[in-house]
This record gives sequence, C-alpha cells and structure tokens, in this order.
Amino acid sequence: MTTPPLRLFFALPCPAQLTGDITAWRAGVALEGKPVAPENLHLTLAFLGAQPRGQIEPLAALAASLTPASFILRLDRLARWKNGLLHLAPGTLPPELVDLERQLRQRLLAAGFSLESRAFKPHLTLARHCTKLPGTPSPTFDWPVSEFALFVSENTAKGTRYRVLGQWPLRPQAPT
Repeated sequence: MTTPPLRLFFALPCPAQLTGDITAWRAGVALEGKPVAPENLHLTLAFLGAQPRGQIEPLAALAASLTPASFILRLDRLARWKNGLLHLAPGTLPPELVDLERQLRQRLLAAGFSLESRAFKPHLTLARHCTKLPGTPSPTFDWPVSEFALFVSENTAKGTRYRVLGQWPLRPQAPT
C-alpha cells in the first residue's frame, strides 16, 4: 500500500497579533466571498504541490541551509484578481523578501523540484470567490517577518487546513 502524497508549500506564517488585526479589520468590512480561516493566513513563497512524504527531511535541510534576513513587510494594497481572490499585497517589495524567494527558488530547482513558472506576486489571501472589491480604502499592516515555514495543505471535515511541518528563523537585521 502506498502512502498518499502531501500538498506542500513554503510560506511566511502570519503572526498571531497580525492575524488578529487583519481579521478584526476584515470583520468590519462588507466582503463578498468566502473568508480564509484566520489560522490559514500566510504569504506563499514557493508552491511544491503533491510530494512524497520522504521529501519532508530533504526540504527541511534545504530550508535550514538558507540565510535570509528578517524584514518588515508592509501590506498596503487591497486588490482582487479576476479569479475572485481578494488579497492584501505590498505596494513595495522589500529586497529581503525578493532575496528569500529567490534563494528558496534556486535551491529548490537545483534539488530537482518542479515549481510554477509564473512570476512571484506576494499576497495574503483574505477571501475567495469575491466578485468585487469592497468600497473601503486599503488598510496598512506592518508585518515583522522573522521566520518562514514549510506547510502541508490538508482537507478536513471543516475545510482546508494548513499545518506547519517546520519553521526556520530569519537572521536579525544588523543595527544601523
């Protein structure tokens, strides 16, 4: 009997305080669509799709070998894509985020993993199946990014759940 593969991805886990702030803001806005569960808020760095369970250890070793720097991610753009995905995005990409995604992508490709070819568009999904933008100004949330994680996507009776399989710290910024 074979073990089913896991749906894996690397992402920035949304810190508890920021999750609370975002969900409180979202609750005060008239949103269409299906809100993403607070515990599932994240920003995807690399989607790996279906992977054998035996890949968890090599992926953890690969992640531990990275040396990205911590940074502040300002989410200040509220947007909706044609597919109905309502999200928050940064108006300006921090160079540390670009570097983290690039390091991760290069190492994954060098290790033989297949990745999506579309451009990296960092975003935090708020709701799915949204037919229009809410009539509210874009909020601004500052996210102190200090770690990244490997997640598994699991289907449960209550819907999709993202569970952390491993987390790795980002190195602190040097004082200026």
